[in-house]
Amino acid sequence: MRIIAAQINPTIGDLKRNTEKILHAIEIARQDQADLVLFPELALCGYPPEDFLLLPHFIDAVAKHLDIIVKATKGIAAVVGLPRETKSVSGKRLHNSAALIHDGQLEGYADKILLPTYDVFDERRYFEPGTSAAIWNLNEWTIGVTICEDAWQHSGLLQMMTYARDPIQELHQHRLTCMINLSASPYSLNKFPKRMEVFCKTARSLECPVIMCNQVGGNDSLIFDGYSLYADKEGIKKISRGFKEDFLSVDLDKPSQPLLLSQSPIADLYDALVLGIRDYFNKLGFKKACLGLSGGIDSAVVACLATAALDKSHILAIEMPSRYTSPDSITDATLLAERLGIDYQMLSIEEPFKSYLALLAPSFVDQPADTTEENLQARIRGMLLMAFSNKFGYLVLSTGNKSELAMGYSTLYGDMCGGLAVLGDLTKQQVYALAEWINRRGELIPRRTIERAPSAELRPNQKDSDTLPDYAIIDQVLQAYVEEHQSPEEIAEKYHYPLSLVKDLVKRIHDNEYKRRQSPPSLRVSEKAFSVGRRFPIVQGWVKKE
Repeated sequence: MRIIAAQINPTIGDLKRNTEKILHAIEIARQDQADLVLFPELALCGYPPEDFLLLPHFIDAVAKHLDIIVKATKGIAAVVGLPRETKSVSGKRLHNSAALIHDGQLEGYADKILLPTYDVFDERRYFEPGTSAAIWNLNEWTIGVTICEDAWQHSGLLQMMTYARDPIQELHQHRLTCMINLSASPYSLNKFPKRMEVFCKTARSLECPVIMCNQVGGNDSLIFDGYSLYADKEGIKKISRGFKEDFLSVDLDKPSQPLLLSQSPIADLYDALVLGIRDYFNKLGFKKACLGLSGGIDSAVVACLATAALDKSHILAIEMPSRYTSPDSITDATLLAERLGIDYQMLSIEEPFKSYLALLAPSFVDQPADTTEENLQARIRGMLLMAFSNKFGYLVLSTGNKSELAMGYSTLYGDMCGGLAVLGDLTKQQVYALAEWINRRGELIPRRTIERAPSAELRPNQKDSDTLPDYAIIDQVLQAYVEEHQSPEEIAEKYHYPLSLVKDLVKRIHDNEYKRRQSPPSLRVSEKAFSVGRRFPIVQGWVKKE
């Protein structure tokens, strides 16, 4: 039996384009003499379609495009992920399903049983769970059909959810030729090893080969890494490319050796961010990006990522020095722009800053300078970037990182403005690690940018450490509190930090929720991003000043 997992990059809601991709993959599989071609979860409409699923005319259009796909399967079988209407008179009106198609006929559906409703997933909002594990008798083969989460309960690796049912266990009584799984499993740091373990355990439990077809591509904040795989009881046998469309071809009649893997998490992080930027622009129809290039580490990394994702002739870097900007910052920003080969302009904000100070002087009489004057500079820069966006059609890339967003070390309507926050889910230490990886084959980001103390340069001789603890401490607390849900007391005891320090950092995280709600969407690369999947109220009384 020859199976191809068609790892495609669908666009949410673009049924015509997604159908064309599916038809193209079916033709490739037919030419490759495959018996069966697989597509990702909800491949026809893209994942996650969210409230498009609430539109009856959208679901009708999905069904019409499925008819086109069914007619194109002469001489081959296909399994296509899509939403479909249920036959039930109660509950949700849709199933998250896999259409089972063979030789021009729709033979039935497999419905997803386990519906994740946590973190970035909200499937119970839309779908009714399937009633039974699906068995598909295709020619002489007996195939178990599962959809994404259906395989995870059995692994014991789910941390956010425990289900009463285990679809893998329910398949165990059947003598399967193989099990297939359609997935839309989003990328996060170190997610892939867990995913491999899930499907290796499935293969051992069912004593049959397992083929998982995963979605690839960026959809809003979510990034899907692909890495479709083939496993049996001996382990992983084949893996498709990550972060690219690919076709994984599996011949179950031919023996193959276990695959030796050498994953590079930092390389995957880089590829994820590049893909996230590229798809955000391409799927929205934007071609040009601009950003403020300050000579600091964050804007340097964003410039490098944008240059890798987009046509460098369509990227504009704008240096906007003030009276507090050091000559080293200007030199490093200019040098990086030249090395990247991107357009670069310098616009001093000194004159508009003076004008604002003069305008406000009568109202601010006898008031000492504070963050008000610092934020004025950030907001002038934001206005300049947005002026270029409006006049020339640039999408502004925000350069703030997760650590700064957690601490509120960012300015509303200033450095937070933009259409996409590239580093919004990376801690400061991860930004530095990414910079070192970018420089692995030679200095692209100036060494001084990486080595000097971080500074917003909004007042004389300013350093981030003037008002913040060391970023290593911030990032550790951020990881423990936001991603691992540890209490301040647990964090203080585990890492030997003063409890008062931990509580202060946790308070800052919650105090700045209102700012993050007004920030642009950020690319999710962690298990708990601020921009998607994490929901805390702005107004609350649980975390407060004692």
